[in-house]
Parts: sequence; structure tokens; C-alpha cells
Amino acid sequence: MKIIGSARVPVMASRFVRCYAITAYILYFFAHTGIVLGFYLPGSYLHAYPEGAELGVKVNSLTSINTELPYSYYSLPFCNPSEGVQKSAENLGELLMGDQIENSPYRFHMNKNEQNIFLCTQDLTESDAKHFAQRIDDQYQVNLMLDNLPAIRYSYVEDSPSSAFWTGYPIGFDDKSGESTHFIFNHLKFKVLIHEYEDTGVGAVMGADGIDPLPTAGPKNVSGFVVVGFEVQPCSVRHDQAAVGKPTIYDALPDVGCDMASGNFQPVKQGQPITFSYEVIFERSQIRWPSRWDVYLRTGGARVHWFSILNSLMVIFFLAGIVFVIFLRTVRRDLTKYEEMDKEAQAQMTEELSGWKLVVGDVFRAPPHLELLCIMVGDGVQITGMAVVTILFAALGFMSPASRGMLLTGMVLLYLFLGIAAGYVACRLWRTLKGGETQGWRSVAWRVSCFFPGIAFTILTLLNFLLWGSHSTGAIPISLFFMILALWFCISVPLTLFGGFLGIRAEHIKYPVRTNQIPREVPAQKYPSWWLVLGAGTLPFGTLFIELFFIMSSLWTGRIYYVFGFLFVVLILLVIVCAEVSVVLTYMHLCVEDWRWWWKSFFASGSVALYVFLYSIYYLVFNLHSLNGTVSSILYVGYSLLMVFAILLATGTIGFMTSFYFVHYLFSSVKLD
Repeated sequence: MKIIGSARVPVMASRFVRCYAITAYILYFFAHTGIVLGFYLPGSYLHAYPEGAELGVKVNSLTSINTELPYSYYSLPFCNPSEGVQKSAENLGELLMGDQIENSPYRFHMNKNEQNIFLCTQDLTESDAKHFAQRIDDQYQVNLMLDNLPAIRYSYVEDSPSSAFWTGYPIGFDDKSGESTHFIFNHLKFKVLIHEYEDTGVGAVMGADGIDPLPTAGPKNVSGFVVVGFEVQPCSVRHDQAAVGKPTIYDALPDVGCDMASGNFQPVKQGQPITFSYEVIFERSQIRWPSRWDVYLRTGGARVHWFSILNSLMVIFFLAGIVFVIFLRTVRRDLTKYEEMDKEAQAQMTEELSGWKLVVGDVFRAPPHLELLCIMVGDGVQITGMAVVTILFAALGFMSPASRGMLLTGMVLLYLFLGIAAGYVACRLWRTLKGGETQGWRSVAWRVSCFFPGIAFTILTLLNFLLWGSHSTGAIPISLFFMILALWFCISVPLTLFGGFLGIRAEHIKYPVRTNQIPREVPAQKYPSWWLVLGAGTLPFGTLFIELFFIMSSLWTGRIYYVFGFLFVVLILLVIVCAEVSVVLTYMHLCVEDWRWWWKSFFASGSVALYVFLYSIYYLVFNLHSLNGTVSSILYVGYSLLMVFAILLATGTIGFMTSFYFVHYLFSSVKLD
């Protein structure tokens, strides 16, 4: 064996070398012929600007963590662009998130510094002043974007080399020292970081640490600059209206003197004109284009974050391993003891044996509300498949933060197309529970396609009425409502019905034992079994709660969530723990002669949703204590309920399906005449 193994090593190595050489030759050939134009992940296309090219800044919705109600930028009397307000094309995910991206009057010219540029002068009415004051009190942020990069604002700590940053900048501030007066940030100092880009003639391949040009015979041509950073520093300056005069847009103003220590702030009052202006400087940076998002993904306390997740993973692996080993040893001992008995002993075992072997004639008795069980399992398969595929693609980098709204869009589309899996599983389970009968499968498939989507659509519609009443950009447009309904009934419903047709044609799962006509009486239990079922969710919740904090922070405080690799590991671990917990609880119920395991196996792992909901209430009280307004609280609770219900269906389905195959395997080992 050693000689054969050593002889195969050079053969395999030579094959690898030949494959590598052929691949390299093909890439080199395409590079010279100009066929390869470069490869970038979706949403991360490089755009090089020649010197002097015009750069347009875009604005997104005004956001605040105190209200969770986004508003349009132009809902306040800011300066309008000369060509008029124009909305950018948005994908499904951006519309659902409440983004409203529009053009702005801010104009730059690549690598050309400009000072004290005039935009406009606004005379505030009483209504305008009240709106500005209300938005300032609610701590709303202005979100700007340049070349798809959000503007960030640094806050430097004295006598410390470190600095913190936030995306966007506040509309203004309230001076609490004396008379409560609101001041507005009306002068913006922009810094644009640029990196010189060299065009090799065929594009470039994006690497992990930079842009790696492909080989080419032609000379290198400098094609321009790429934007690798976008910073903003807001100032409140009371302009001298006599010195300003009556300029037109983009004219130069006298020296603004942006010094926040001077106290010369621009108040927000009726009858006092507000002059908006800006300045921009360009600074060459060593940051390469593929690394320009690193500053947004670098958060404080990163070591604690990684250490906490790793510690949680190790603890859960240890606990799950112990449970799994104990369970295997117990079941194997029972099966071994039963199979070693002779036929006479097996015939007389009724009085001697107890536990799961006594419910052999009732363990596969159809549960109550079996149609509802099939529907919930089918929707759970659809949600679980959507979560696994979406997080896997995000972990591989196909849904980067640069692809705004891509994550939510991918989730919706995956859910629609996975309707075929939901219909297949639900209808095949229906046929199995009905003993091979096919009658009624259309009703099951139809209800699968309408159960969870109908509940989600109802919740979102009720919340949308609140957003409409608040004139928030988070409200879904009526056109999007009809689009969602069209996607639902034209894609999801037909695919679910088709999956149900495939499931009903597939052979149903045959039970290994016969079911008695008269159900066996369940012995009285010392304690309510449902208490144990609800308590079983603590172990799956232990795998999730650390990562759940960062997910909640991303959803409600505007932080960028990017550790999808760890999230995928946590998801796989959650699946394993849910399966083990449900199987162990099912085995414990069978051991006390309780054959009603169907719904209990579903809720044993699905009870993790209860703890997620309790944690969301805890997060609302202690982490979002600044959240004000009844509408904001209702929105938070409504979205939390929708998330919790989806978790219930997904984790419950995992536990039920694992328990079903466990019970089937366990009683298939029992040999009865």
C-alpha cells in the first residue's frame, strides 16, 4: 500500500500542474484579446473619474434611532438642486427598508478643491421652523452618499489617538445652557479621499488586498481617480447677509470661518434667513478601492465581539456533545437489550418492560389538527431554506454593504422560489399522515402558500397605515403593494401548488409498525409536560443570543452588520441544537408512555422563539430606552412579532422533522409479528 500511495502522489501532482497551466494560459489569452473586462461582486463595480469630472452627492432618508421613522430629505426646506429633485432607481430591498435616494445640490469636481460655495438662502416660515426644531429634538441624521459611499463624521477624543465615527451628520443641535434655542448645521466641510487608478487596457481583478491588473502588452494609461473615502464635518455659521449679497448657486462667498468655538451659530427662527454653503478638499490616499469599506466595517470592541461568539460556540458544542453522547448510549442500550431477547421473552415483555416500547401501537397515530401541522412545517421549510441560502451567499461576499438593499431583495426572491419546497414537504407529510390518501392536498398546498405570507402581509399593512399617517418614507408605496401581491400570487402560489403536486405524487413514508384502533391511555404525569417543552428552548437560545444582540443593533441603531461567516456558523449550530433538543424531548415523552409527541416535538425547538421575543422586549426597555412615541414602539413590537413567528416556524420545523425520522428509525428496529 505504501508503494502504491507513493506512486500516485506525483501523478496527482502532475495533473494539478497541467490543470493550473491550462487555466493560466486561458486567462492570459483572454486578457490579451480583451475579452476579460474584470470581475467584481454585485454592487462593487469600480468607477474611475478623470480629473475635473463632476461628482454628484446623493441624499438618503433622514433617520433617527429615537423614532425609527425615516423621512424624506426634502421634507425639510433644504436647498433644491438646480435641475430639480430626482429620485434614483431603487430595488425591492431599498423600498422595503424605507430608503429614498435623491439627488442633491452638492457638486464636486474631481481633484479640485473648492472653498465657501454658496447654495441658497432660505427664509423660514413658522411651520418650517417648527419642523426643523422637531427633527433636531428627535436627533435626526442627514445621510449623504458619494459614489455609493456613505458620508462619515469623525469625533476625535482629546489626548487620545483614537476616534469614533458616525454615518451622516445631525441636522442641528439644541443649546440647553440658557434659552432653549435650536441651531442648524448650514455649512458642510467635505473631505474626499481618492486613489489614482491605472488602467492596464483590460480592466483589473479585485483581490483581497488591492486591485491586481491582468497582464497586457500595451502601455499603462492613467484613467483617473477612484473615490475611497467620504468625510463630512458640519458647522453652524451665521452668515453676514450684507456681505453675502445676492449670489447665485455655486458662487464663491467671503470667508465663512467655520469655527464652532466662536459661538456664532445659525439659529432656527421664523423670519431669520439661513444661508447654506459648503467646501470640499480632495486628499490622495493609500487606501485601495477594494478596501474602501473597511472603515465602515471596523467597529469598537471587535475583540470582545469575536471572543464572545467563539466562547458561545465552544460552550454550545460542549453541551450538545454531552447530550448527544448520553442520548446515543441510552437508546443503543435499550435497542440492544430488546434485540437480545428471545421470542418467548418478547412475547411476555408487556409486564416486564416499560417506556417507549409500550406505545408501539400508538406512536404513529395521527395528531390533532394535522392539516395545520403540515402547513406550519411546509412554511418552516421555506423560511429555513431562505435563511440558510441567504446567509451563505452573504458569507461568501455576494451581498456586500455596497449592494444597498440586496440582502432583503435576495431574501424575498428566495422565499418566493422556495415555495416549491414548501408545497412538496407539506403535501407529502399530509399524504403520510393520512395513510396514503391524496384527497385534500390542494387545500393544504393553497393554505401553505397563504399562511405565513398572509400573516406577514397583514402585519405589514397595519404598520404601513401608521407610517402613512406619519408621512414617513418607511411607508410602502401603493404601487409596491400591488407588486408584492403580483409576486405572491404569480410566483409563490403557483410554485407552491406545483410543489404540492410533486409531493402528492411521491411515495408516502410508510410506518414500520401498525397503529391500534383504540388509543392507549396516557398515564398521569407528575408535572405538566408542556413546561418541559417550553423550557427546552433555553439551550437553542444560548447559541443565538450573543449574535442576536448584534443583529438587533444593526436593525434598530443603524450599525452595519458584516460578520455573516460567524452568523452562518451560528445558524448551523442552531440547527444541530434544535434537532438534538427536540429528539431528546421526544424520547423522554415516549419513555413515560406519552405517545403524543407530534406537536411537542415542534414546540420543543420552536420555543426558542418565546425567548427571542422576551429578549426583544428587554432590548426595547434597556437598549432603546430613548425610543419615543407610540408609533415607534408599535413598529418595533410589530416587526419583532413577525421575526419571532418566522423563527418559530423555522426552528419548530427542524425539531419536528428530526424527531419524525428519529421515531421512524427507532421503531423500525422493533421486530413485531
